Order: sequence, then structure tokens, then C-alpha cells
Amino acid sequence: MSGTSNSTGNKVNVPEARAAMEQFKYEVANEIGVPLKKGYNGDLTSAQNGYVGGYMVKKMIEAQEKAMAGKTQG
Repeated sequence: MSGTSNSTGNKVNVPEARAAMEQFKYEVANEIGVPLKKGYNGDLTSAQNGYVGGYMVKKMIEAQEKAMAGKTQG
């Protein structure tokens, strides 16, 4: 891992998307009722954190599927 601190340890593959992904994480947490907050979240269970990550992936896949379905098939 690089010398910079990242509380989640996750790497964003497109650095320009970092802020959007961070916002998306908080929106998803709010939507599913996980009390995620900026800063320390050590009071959350691994299940709660995993649920946020899993739901993020589910929503991203759904968005990609919709985008692909809207493309012209040829």
C-alpha cells in the first residue's frame, strides 16, 4: 500500500471518480439504514460494512446493465 492513509484500504481505479464514489457510499448507506458517517466508523459491524459494499456493487451492475440495454444492438 502507498504511504498515504486510506481508511478503507480500497483503491479507486479512476482517481477522478474518488469523490463521486465516496458520495455514492454514503448515499447507499443511508438508503439501507447503515449509520455510516465521515471519520471513525469502528462502531459498525463487519456485516454492516459488507452490506454497504455489496449493495454498492449491486447498484453499479444494475446501472451498467441499463446502459448496455439502451445501446443500439447491431
